[in-house]
Amino acid sequence: MHQSIRQPSQAALPAACLAAACLVLACAAFAREELPAAPAREPQPAQAAGGAGPAQPTTAQARPRPIYLKAARLFDGLSGGLREGAAVLVEGERIVAAGSAAALPPPAGAQVIDLGDATLLPGLIDCHVHLGARADEYAPILDFRRGPLRAAISAVGNARATLEAGFTTVRDLGSPAFLAADLRDAIADGQLPGPRIVASGPGISITGGHGDLNGYAPQVSVHSFPEERDFQIADGVDQVRHVVRAQLKHGVDVIKIHASGGVLSRGDQPGAPQFTLDELRAAAEEAHKAGRRIAAHAHGAQSIRDAVLAGIDSIEHGSLIDDEGIRLMVARGTVLVADLYNDDYILQEAGKFGIEPELVEKERKLGQLQRDNFRRAVRAGVKVAFGTDAGVYPHGDNARQFRYYVEYGLTPAQAILSATSAAAALLGRSDLGAVQAGRFADLIAVRGDPLRDVRLLEKVPFVMKGGAVVKDQLRTSR
Repeated sequence: MHQSIRQPSQAALPAACLAAACLVLACAAFAREELPAAPAREPQPAQAAGGAGPAQPTTAQARPRPIYLKAARLFDGLSGGLREGAAVLVEGERIVAAGSAAALPPPAGAQVIDLGDATLLPGLIDCHVHLGARADEYAPILDFRRGPLRAAISAVGNARATLEAGFTTVRDLGSPAFLAADLRDAIADGQLPGPRIVASGPGISITGGHGDLNGYAPQVSVHSFPEERDFQIADGVDQVRHVVRAQLKHGVDVIKIHASGGVLSRGDQPGAPQFTLDELRAAAEEAHKAGRRIAAHAHGAQSIRDAVLAGIDSIEHGSLIDDEGIRLMVARGTVLVADLYNDDYILQEAGKFGIEPELVEKERKLGQLQRDNFRRAVRAGVKVAFGTDAGVYPHGDNARQFRYYVEYGLTPAQAILSATSAAAALLGRSDLGAVQAGRFADLIAVRGDPLRDVRLLEKVPFVMKGGAVVKDQLRTSR
């Protein structure tokens, strides 16, 4: 007889409802605090009694009070250099103008925010996070000890910590179905604070691969959606096409597929291929037909080559990339998203949280190789976007990776560009990633010059998202 640790119920709520329920509970706790809420989506105009049509907006509604920010320096996310004596004009959620303060005076009635001897930058973007994950809960046995709402409750606090660290947009690449999409919508509706989210579903895995639950007795399992294999497990081209289509049906923005084995999973090896080239090509075709992009978790050299040949848009990790993989990525414009910081965290801290020796040893063998191969890829001209695998280490520490990007081949300006305009380009978001008229007013400021010391980004004292000040430990205003 098959026994399950948690018997799935036909009457069980969908994951969206489960996540939404716990988000409401967590939101109530946050509502008592002093953090400014994100702007809510614009309400539908009220219909007058008797069918007279929508109410007309008032002047104040149509023209919000402008915000005029000035700072000693501006890094616009486009040029790679600094402008001295800078100003940015914001109206509503968007940037109206940016340039020198001398040429761009504050308009009448504007709120002036003087950031003093600070550098203004675009809000940062992390292209690889797991908002539902906690760095102290990676032991596989926890799959049997944690209820389905635990990840959603954690995600609320993790989203807030990420935003307050200056990351105004993230790409969530793997959470329980469909936590990231529900969290994305709750934040966009102004129910709770957090970054803009480009949401995937669960990372798609082969049976027994990175993403499956391996190494336990065959009579035990953990499932929320057994009839859909948790929207996660697929074997063969037809199953791959189905699971991609099923995830798209439930509102994901991006597809994530595990092309190789991984580190923090039992029974698989990072260098071992998982999906075949035909399976990867099918996943990419389905994602692109729907206008979505696709990311491949790929440590091993063969898996990297196959993912690039399949037309996948970004390679996550890229730890064991070889010369041919580098050549293919340069030729096809495939983006490398390399998580160089978390090796330190895993080796120094994760043993305290019960991570099994097998998993720590895999990281010990892989971490320095990944960093050395990142340097080779950068020298060859591979495109890079910033991604950290947040959730493996504590959320909010995302910017600790910048110094590793600099140590292993990028200039400080290139490292910051990887988390601004280059990251926005990977996400297909021309409205983010730069301080430019027409883009969202997602801005941060740091004390001093981050091109001289990129570690200044590890402590961001000022954050604005969509024209709303989220964090302010810096300014004087009038």
